[in-house]
Amino acid sequence: MTAVQFHRDADGIVTLILDMPGRSMNVLNDELTQPFAQAISTIENDPSIKGVIITSGKKEFLAGADIDKVYAITDPAQAFELAQAYKAFLRRLECCGRPVVAALNGTALGGGLELALACHYRIAIDDPKAKFGLPEVKLGLLPGGGGTQRLPRLIGIQASLPLMLEGKELRPDQAKQQGILHELAKDRDELLAKAKAWCLANPRPVQPWDDKKFKWPGGDSRSPANAQLWAIAPAMANAKAYGNYPALINIMSCVFEGGITDFDTGCTVESRYFANCVVSQVSKNMIGTLWFQLNGINKGGSRPQGFEKSTVKKLGILGAGMMGAGIAYVSAKAGIEVVLLDTTQENAEKGKAYSAGLLDKAIKKGRETPQGKEAFLARIKPTTDYADLKGCDLVVEAVFEDRAIKADVTKKAEAVLAKTAIFASNTSTLPITSLAEASERPENFIGLHFFSPVDKMPLVEIIKGKKTSPETLARSFDFVQQIKKTPIVVNDARGFYTSRCFATYPMEGMTLLAEGQHPRAIEAAGLQAGMPVGPLAVQDEVSLSLSMHIIEQTRKDFAAEGKTAPEHPGAAVIEKMVKELNRPGKKAGKGFYDYPQNGQKHLWEGLTQVFPLREPLPQQELIDRLMFAQANEAAKCYEEGVVETVADTNIGSIFGWGFAPFHGGALQFINAYGVARFVKRCKELEKKYGPRFKPAKILVKMAKEGTSFNA
Repeated sequence: MTAVQFHRDADGIVTLILDMPGRSMNVLNDELTQPFAQAISTIENDPSIKGVIITSGKKEFLAGADIDKVYAITDPAQAFELAQAYKAFLRRLECCGRPVVAALNGTALGGGLELALACHYRIAIDDPKAKFGLPEVKLGLLPGGGGTQRLPRLIGIQASLPLMLEGKELRPDQAKQQGILHELAKDRDELLAKAKAWCLANPRPVQPWDDKKFKWPGGDSRSPANAQLWAIAPAMANAKAYGNYPALINIMSCVFEGGITDFDTGCTVESRYFANCVVSQVSKNMIGTLWFQLNGINKGGSRPQGFEKSTVKKLGILGAGMMGAGIAYVSAKAGIEVVLLDTTQENAEKGKAYSAGLLDKAIKKGRETPQGKEAFLARIKPTTDYADLKGCDLVVEAVFEDRAIKADVTKKAEAVLAKTAIFASNTSTLPITSLAEASERPENFIGLHFFSPVDKMPLVEIIKGKKTSPETLARSFDFVQQIKKTPIVVNDARGFYTSRCFATYPMEGMTLLAEGQHPRAIEAAGLQAGMPVGPLAVQDEVSLSLSMHIIEQTRKDFAAEGKTAPEHPGAAVIEKMVKELNRPGKKAGKGFYDYPQNGQKHLWEGLTQVFPLREPLPQQELIDRLMFAQANEAAKCYEEGVVETVADTNIGSIFGWGFAPFHGGALQFINAYGVARFVKRCKELEKKYGPRFKPAKILVKMAKEGTSFNA
């Protein structure tokens, strides 16, 4: 069976149905493009064919390039030829002398949208789940099938750049509004009928860029309207990305150079920049982790086998604060009935109001309707009565980080739950095994560590206690996927994985501050390294008072075991800020930064008086300390079995605490740096700054063996 089915009707209209055998989605590779090219040859050589409709036999139209093939390329000449071959194929299609309509029955991303852009007319089924866009930048790539040339010529340079630089994915109505789609249809029958009607009504269409009278919408690259854009766009991109994402500059270069040349020359320029991206270490890092490893997780790579897929129908949440309210929102959004319980009805109602606020914003943006909001909120029941938890499949505890409080709510909830129900703690630091001691059924007790804000953060860290059963883990994994989050599985340990590793980032930043490094240089080093915010700013967000509480709790826990807790030099900074200076963080309006009510946050002017400046270190030294502290700790977690897979370790680092995505995660950072070289640098840092930089034993072993982390 061929991947491209050729159907011709009595009116001479050919419908090409893309339907690759044995695949759930169509992708661009030889299996698809070879029969497609043969179909184009038939069309070119048969004057009785009056038009062409391209659609898909799958649920979606076309997912884009075969990433396996792109990832394997190490020769830029091969990448260049790949891009040139696909563009030549599309060029034949749009210049075949017949009307060509893309009948988009579902999502068209990347190379799929580029195929649609090479058609003279584009109609899509108005399905809000369908997505259209050029998201290649999210994998360190750029559109290599003419996307950087056709899209700007279609909708203008200024409108097209954000779509490619940010990798935005549009709903059908948005794509039509942008001018990418011409029409929408309610179903497949109407889609194909409209496509045929357009073919018959437009026998000799010409693409805008092939029209002798073509003018760029909004002007070409030399127009005064775009002169200011080109003066500031590269600087703006670099201000956010610090040169860490070469695809951003390459995309802008393609569009700019394409805007001063003819279409075919612009396409050749694009192929050269595409080749540069394909062989870059950044794209290898991002594809390896954010494509292959992420897909492996999403397919259940860390889920225990032998248990049927489960769904949660009724969910209980204990604590309606920021975390509990966020969990309620994402769960109700997934269609789950939610019981939101707090100590007072007022607090419970306030937690529900959080969802109402998010829904009001969605209504303003056209993503929700008043009727949808009403149905959504009806799924959340605010209460103070534990009896309302009866019938819950799962209860998530999201109360204050205090063992006694958590033990109390565990007992009260379990008193009304069925024996099969799961009890989960949303703790970020307290060991699950010890929390499970308050439970009558520790085999049903697990950790579900959400990240704030829950509605935006994509990760949930699932923590196995020593007695957590495989079935409980499997059902918890299913719940996380049910609410559209990415699960990683970790074993119980102090700080688990993400909190333990994340803490090294702000703690190293605070150590640098105590050593007399300028706070601006410290913050800049974090951003230059690719972290989303500087280490001092993120510590303010987390709250210095909370970190102080965790430090004190850890000291108590160690003392109870007759041990002394290890002290990080950054802890003294937290103690000074909280106990001496009463600057507990952002929530109080004062931490390392000041947060004026009607102004921008700014570094507290008193910082350099409290922590006097000394001789500045080279900026790369600051960057290395911030990054090596995180990556080395991640390697220790993998070594100790806190995290069991390379994929969970890498994805957890990016999605959990924002480890620089262009590195592909904490372990991939070590791979790309070179394990032996990483160990050598760790030893240099250890000698200068202390034992926290001592390389993980697994790294020393791997350096001797010449191996690296394999997913």
